[in-house]
Amino acid sequence: MLSGRDLMAGAQTGTGKTAAFALPILQRLAPLASTSASPARHPVRVLVLTPTRELAAQVFESFKDYGKHMPLRSTVVYGGVDMNAQIDQLRKGVEILVATPGRLLDHVQNKTVMFNQVSVLVLDEADRMLDMGFLPDIKRIIALLPKERQNLLFSATFPDEIRALTKTLLRNPAEVQVAARNAAADSVTHVMHPVAREKKRELLSYLIQTRGLKQVLVFSGTRIGANRLAHQLRRDHIQADAIHGDKSQAEREAALADFKSGKTNVLVATDVASRGLDIEGLPQVINFDVPHSPEDYVHRIGRTGRAGLTGEAISLVAPQDHDAIAAIERLIKKRIERVLVPSFEASGASVAVLMGDEPRREASRGRDRGRERGRDRGSRHQPGPSSTPKKASDPIFSAPYEPGSAPRPDAAAKPEPEPQQQSGKRRQPQVAALLGGLKRASG
Repeated sequence: MLSGRDLMAGAQTGTGKTAAFALPILQRLAPLASTSASPARHPVRVLVLTPTRELAAQVFESFKDYGKHMPLRSTVVYGGVDMNAQIDQLRKGVEILVATPGRLLDHVQNKTVMFNQVSVLVLDEADRMLDMGFLPDIKRIIALLPKERQNLLFSATFPDEIRALTKTLLRNPAEVQVAARNAAADSVTHVMHPVAREKKRELLSYLIQTRGLKQVLVFSGTRIGANRLAHQLRRDHIQADAIHGDKSQAEREAALADFKSGKTNVLVATDVASRGLDIEGLPQVINFDVPHSPEDYVHRIGRTGRAGLTGEAISLVAPQDHDAIAAIERLIKKRIERVLVPSFEASGASVAVLMGDEPRREASRGRDRGRERGRDRGSRHQPGPSSTPKKASDPIFSAPYEPGSAPRPDAAAKPEPEPQQQSGKRRQPQVAALLGGLKRASG
């Protein structure tokens, strides 16, 4: 980085990627630092893009802390808050700008930010930036930057499809992979509890109360689900709150502050919290809903076991989550320990699959299919009362045709008198007439 080369770097979350790019950037900017109050002496030289507000705020705080003895200015812009305060900061001049793409484009439209002197572009959590719908915004932003610049991509995970996209953004990049690609931190232990889907919430309350968990980050798959789960936990006398994209930035910051201070024991979050939340000493992360993307699992559990501490990742796994868990285990190259909690498990067959009894289950399925095929063959050769095909009930197809006879569809059952013709209405033709078998009246 100090030589100005493009870089694609990967490491497990919680190992200090922010410092890895912030410190070299500050060192390179040091000769350009100015104590002048003029905004012209403080143009935007570094642009850092992040996918979430929380991560943007965290990166900004890191730059402030690392560079507090340097006359360099930095600020952060993201949605959910008033733009006027951000505009005031930008007009004073900043060398380092941390932003989420949407709000940054708002400032571009309002002509409150200039990029003509940007020399470094950082995409933090690059996989999410490129994979979750940010690519069009990023391309618009990149088109506004000087072509001669340093590009830095940092992330805990680099799926193959994202690596292909980075080839269009980077020029002859160096690649640094601190640990195995998409690997989870060794400081985190993994455990999963097979559970009936309808008992997940009860099991979560049981684990929190019986184990005396005091600070737990719980991941929900949806915003509505996060709100509902936090409400249900409070009904179980557990101090809980929710954080997700539908809440205002002030509400999100208040919920996070209460959680960090210990006022709230459980913070239920969507994946908005899987990137950027740095909670010192967080002991447990619980996946109430198993993520569909295995890479998201790596980011979720990266909220615990940070900065050399140990952590625990707990997943509540219903039978419907079997395929997702299998994908996660393939990605992290580790089998997750299964632990049954009595009275919360799913049916016997489902538990066998989740506990890893798949071969025996498959064999039993084979025997079942064999018995079914045997019954099918036997039923063809030895028809029983239940396998005797029903006779056609429609006499048009089951009885031989007789000229002049027009059997009614219900003739085989019980004859009914013909309905009387209603006056003023045309009589419907008989079926036999359509078949050509109706005799004409004589004379």
